[in-house]
Amino acid sequence: MTTYKDRAAAPTGRLTLAEILEIVTAGEVPLKFTAYDGSTAGPEDAVVGLDLKTPRGTTYLATSPGELGLARAYVSGDLDMLGVHPGDPYDLLRAMAGKTDFKLPPARVLAHIVASIGVEHLLPIAPPPQEALPRWRRLAEGLRHSKTRDAEAIHHHYDVSNTFYEWVLGPSMTYTCACYPDDDATLEQAQDNKYRLVFEKLRLQPGDRLLDVGCGWGGMVRYAAKHGVKALGVTLSAEQASWAQKAIEEQGLSDLAEVRHGDYRDVRESNFDAVSSIGLTEHIGVANYQSYFRFLQSKMRPGALLLNHCITRPDNRTGPHAGGFIDRYVFPDGELTGSGRIITEAQDVGLEVVHEENLREHYAMTLRDWCRNLVEHWDEAVAEVGLPTAKVWGLYMAGSRWGFESNVVQLHQVLAVKLDERGGNSLPLRPWWTP
Repeated sequence: MTTYKDRAAAPTGRLTLAEILEIVTAGEVPLKFTAYDGSTAGPEDAVVGLDLKTPRGTTYLATSPGELGLARAYVSGDLDMLGVHPGDPYDLLRAMAGKTDFKLPPARVLAHIVASIGVEHLLPIAPPPQEALPRWRRLAEGLRHSKTRDAEAIHHHYDVSNTFYEWVLGPSMTYTCACYPDDDATLEQAQDNKYRLVFEKLRLQPGDRLLDVGCGWGGMVRYAAKHGVKALGVTLSAEQASWAQKAIEEQGLSDLAEVRHGDYRDVRESNFDAVSSIGLTEHIGVANYQSYFRFLQSKMRPGALLLNHCITRPDNRTGPHAGGFIDRYVFPDGELTGSGRIITEAQDVGLEVVHEENLREHYAMTLRDWCRNLVEHWDEAVAEVGLPTAKVWGLYMAGSRWGFESNVVQLHQVLAVKLDERGGNSLPLRPWWTP
């Protein structure tokens, strides 16, 4: 019986697509693989798998080996995922975890692979239209993290369709990590609990003023207003701002709540009693952290609290840029770093960090529930945004769930206070909120 090692050592004749896959994965095909040339690889009893349907899919895989090529082939319909629902391919992605970095074979073997698949498959072709331009080509939209380019990046991700987000996120329209009070809590209970936690950490009281930067659909703004706080939210997404203002009016909160369409850097009001930033830091760029925290500090009265809630890396050494799939299809220009860097930058502008906690497991649960919602509303979602975009979201959320479960990424809340002129903060000696 000929093994992949035999074929890799001395390939003869035309290689099938399955044989090529075995060679570039060193025989570690974790799931069933079938291809349009009739070849197969992987365990016969595998529950999940991949089906390469077209020569165009081969081109995507050959010209961009790894997650980006896989994503292109899948989004374009040239690669199917077997044994999973496209709204939640979690089981397949978990099986593939760590096994999509193809290994370059020796030159002689590589030449035989090229001859087998055809040189024409090494010529790049246009990616699916859902893909954003690579970073170096986005200069037409402005320098990275300029107001113009940030607005375009936010538009790419958040202005998909408010109706689509309603199906995925549920009634709260909250697109950030929830905080589950227990394993049996619903998504809505967990999102309400998250807002309660932020509200209590910020020590907000009726009559206080809250600034919520990157406010999304206004969940925190509306929660605060319902508890007597005058809240101003700002978002770069026109779709979010429109939806949020309508919700504010329908819930009778217009006297206390406002959501503006604009850049947080354009907020002129100041002397807020508290500032919340829930899911914005990922978009501003690590190099801009100092100016970001300095700006937020300038909007706070002495003694005011800042709650920064964002996705982080598990260390402070890894580069900030996201992988090819996330950067091209989900969060253009998104950047992550460790919680240590966030704390350092907050401290270096003079804020006193008084507490931080990691909600990593909670985000995995949140993504699990979002995927369930997408599966439940799959037909409506496809009708609303199209099959390729719906597939991007299922792939992104299920993959992110695995990322949080396996500690590839984390979610930290960092609480800081603006000291008064004598270095005081007037805070209780111990945490004053309910965990």
